[in-house]
This record gives sequence, C-alpha cells and structure tokens, in this order.
Amino acid sequence: MVKTIRDRLRCRRTAVLLASAMAAQAASAAGTAPHLETRDGRTALFVDGAPFLILGAQANNSSNYPAVLPRVWPALEDMHANTLEIPVAWEQIEPIEGRFDFGYVDTLLAQAREHGKRLVLLWFGTWKNTGPSYAPEWVKFDNRRFPRMVDRDGKASYCLSPFGEQTLAADRKAFVALMSHLAQVDGSRHTVIMMQVENEVGTYGLVRDFGPKAQAAFDRPVPAEVLARQPAPVKRAASGTWREVYGDYADEYFHAWAIASYIEQVASAGRKVLDLPMYVNNALRDAVEPLAPWHSNFASGGPTYDVIGVYKAAAPHIDIAGPDLYNPASAQIEATLARFQRPDNPLWVPEMSQAPGYGRIVYEVLGRGALGIAPFGIDYTNYSNFPLGAKDAARPALVEPFAASYAVFGSMGSLWARWALEGRTHGVGEGDDRQDQTIALGPWSATVSFQEWQFGEKSWPGHPTEVPPGTEKPSGGVAIAQVGPDEFVITGQHARVRIAPAQAMPPGHGAMFARVEEGRFDPSGHWVMERNWNGDQTDWGLNFTAAPVILKVRMGRY
Repeated sequence: MVKTIRDRLRCRRTAVLLASAMAAQAASAAGTAPHLETRDGRTALFVDGAPFLILGAQANNSSNYPAVLPRVWPALEDMHANTLEIPVAWEQIEPIEGRFDFGYVDTLLAQAREHGKRLVLLWFGTWKNTGPSYAPEWVKFDNRRFPRMVDRDGKASYCLSPFGEQTLAADRKAFVALMSHLAQVDGSRHTVIMMQVENEVGTYGLVRDFGPKAQAAFDRPVPAEVLARQPAPVKRAASGTWREVYGDYADEYFHAWAIASYIEQVASAGRKVLDLPMYVNNALRDAVEPLAPWHSNFASGGPTYDVIGVYKAAAPHIDIAGPDLYNPASAQIEATLARFQRPDNPLWVPEMSQAPGYGRIVYEVLGRGALGIAPFGIDYTNYSNFPLGAKDAARPALVEPFAASYAVFGSMGSLWARWALEGRTHGVGEGDDRQDQTIALGPWSATVSFQEWQFGEKSWPGHPTEVPPGTEKPSGGVAIAQVGPDEFVITGQHARVRIAPAQAMPPGHGAMFARVEEGRFDPSGHWVMERNWNGDQTDWGLNFTAAPVILKVRMGRY
C-alpha cells in the first residue's frame, strides 16, 4: 500500500512537471515574434511558434481610417480571411513634421483583435505605386528639401529621388516611430505579423534618376555585393561601372540598386526596434516575353523578377520580393510564380486581382508552397477597380470567388503551412487552354481535368456537350498535399482528379483507391471523417464542384 501511494505521488509529481513544461513551452511559443524559417530551400512564416498560412485580404487604399473599418471586417468574415492587409500612410501618422498620431493604428489593432484577425501593414511612405501621393504635404510640395528625380535634360519627374538625403531621413524617422509604437502596443501580442515597406516602387516613363548625385553614383564601380548576386544578362566586364558590367541593362539595374538601398535603410532601422518579417511588392514586367532592356514597358527600378538579385544584395533586411498578379493570362501567372519562387525568395503573393477568374489561382499559389495570398480591394466600400478587378464590388459577390477555398484552407491552415515547408504540397489552376494538367507525386501521378460533370466521361456518345455551371470560363483549381507515400489530402473546385501509378505496373497488377474520406480537420489538427466516398463518387475520379471539400485519399495496389 505504501509503495502504491508513493508511486501515485510520483506519478502526480511527474504529471505536474510535464504539465508545467508544456505550459512553459506554450508560453514560450506565444512569446516568439513572427519570423520566417527556412528548411531545405523552403520557407514558412511562423506565428506564435507555429507555421501560419496567410489567407489574406487587402483593403482598398482609402479604407485606412477608423470610420471606414466597419465596412472592412464584414468582407473578411464573409471571405473567411484570417489576415487583413491595410495601409498605414505617412501623411496619416505625421501630418505635421515631428508630430505623430497613432490613433488610427491603435483602433486598427483593437478591432483586428476583436475580430480575430492578423495584420500585415503596408507602409505607404516615399513611394506608393511609384509616386509620393501618400507622403505628407510638407514633403511632396517641397522640392528643395525633398528632390524629385530628373531626366537627362534636367526636367523634374513626378517621382521622389532615391538620392534625397532628407527624404530618406524623414521617411526612416516616421517608419521607426511606427515600429516603435507597434513594439510598445503589439510587441507581445503579435497582431501584426509582417510589414510591407513602400509600395510598387520604381518609375514609369523614366529609366533612372539623372541628377548629379545619381549620376556620380552611376559612374562609380558596381558594389561587390551586387556583382555577387546579380549576373549580367549579357556577359561583359566582371567588374567596373554599371555601364561596363551591365551594358544596356545598366540604367534599370542601377535604379533598382538605388531604390533598394533606400528601402534597406528604412527597413533596417525599423527592424532594430521591432524585428518583423518585411517585404516589397511590385507591379510586374512581362514574365513570358524574352528578357530585354527597359523600354518604357514597366516600372524601372522596381523589384521585378530580373533584378531580385539586386534587391537581395542592396536590401538584406527585406526578406521577400512579392509579385502583384493582375494579368489573368495563365501563362503569365505560371511564369511569374516560377520566377519569384526561389530558394532565396519565398513565394508570397501580397496583392492580386479579386476578379472572379482569380479564384482558381488560390489553389495554384498555395499548392506551390507559398506563405499566402491576398486579393486586393476586399471591403464593402463599393469601390471597383475594374477592369483590373471585379465589376461588382457589392456584398457578397465581391468575395464569392474566394470564400469557399479560404474556408477549406482555413480549416487546415497550420497543417498546410507545415506540409508546404516540408515540400509536400502541389497545386494547379485551370489554364486558358482548358487542357488537362499532371502533378508528379513520387510513385503516383495525378491528372487534373476541367469542365467535367461529376458522372461519366466526355468521350461517351450522348454525353452532355454543355459545360457544368460556373465553368464557362477558366475556374478550376486543385491543391494536393502528399502526407505519405500513398496518402494525400486533396481539395479543389470545378475539377476532376485521377490518381494512377507513375510507372506501368506488371501484367495482372493494378492500383485503385483504398479509401477516400471526406471530412475536416478539427482545431487540434486531427482528421474527422464525415463519410467515405465510393461507387458513383469515385468511379469517375474525384470530382470537385463549386463547393470544395477536403478529401483524405489512400491509394492501394493489387
């Protein structure tokens, strides 16, 4: 009896110690600041100690005021978004030089916590869509203190110069003030999980600044760190001036270096007071056409795919260059994602059209292992950026293309982010050609087809020639996580998935579904089966309609 009591007490002490250790571990995780972790060339965003999948929504530019926020949150709820991207404008927090007002920021933080949403803040400082429209009036109307770029003839551009020393000092001071305030009011709460520094930088109509300071820098040797990260498209001198090394690309590459160097000083100063992941976004150059020197066809100096190396060299405190997707051509989207997803540049789509056709891109982006995605213009202020975005900006049509997929991914967000970090995820979006697509899954291969009814084959005589509702235009997408050699978690919309061995099997042997469970993941990440698919539900592949579900699929061989 004494031994039994002693054993019980020992067990209780062990249980108490274990519980204390688990509580300490949980507290430690909760106290961990949002950060990026990279493993084997893949990266995940960690929030409160766990991988986090950003199912984002970016509000319209002018929705960054307390009076408008009540028209923002309902759109996020309807969309099932877990993160709001929203601007913090320089003119908003420092309308009078040296006087800072963070009332909007505090309201935003309080309401985000109330609605259970994370925040990605967009710093609209010196540049927003290449211009100074969000800088305070005391900046944008004082060319003496805050100079603009000039062309070869000395004519002033609309764009503030990256060589404006006082411009940089003022922008940096304001950004540090914002980050210092966030450190005080959110440093341990982690409502804000990432920062965008400036917005769609570069210059339209002018390849670079030709002012005296800029020209002097252009005539100096290319910095060694740039030479190490950014090869010349056409091999020339191994070192020397920008023109000697990069030839016809020199002006654009130099401008990218100048802007990236400016951003680096803003970002690095901000991270000293609150170390959050930071990124830059950009208006894209054509990702399909052959690379050629700039000829007024995109914003020179922005972090386009061809100068990511320059940005990595000049701005080491910027973690990611992210593409803004507004060209609906499937070839452009596929090429852009491929060019931006690099071992040194995690895929993160911080801005995308909210037009209906972009709903399918969620599967492709998240399937590729991205940190997340955020369609633009998600609020109920009735602003439409058509033709870049949707015509109908009213509720609920605005969020309808994304709500169903967000709900599905939201139920397994941390799991999906972890699978992506482990290299287990794959995704496709329906192409403009409407053709089948194939996904390699180790010993298996998945074929994804579109415009399919749930029953039967297109090749059948008498099979309906009309297409299923909602598939008149490209709308299909599928994402697959391979969680075991023969086991998969699959979701999608407007698509059929067939899985078969990647290699031909010996005569008399074959493969088939062992089990196809429809279900969900509970808050702890455990699978909850709701029903098993068989018969009509699997005879014609796995058919996903406009209402996506989660399937846990196990294949077998005989």
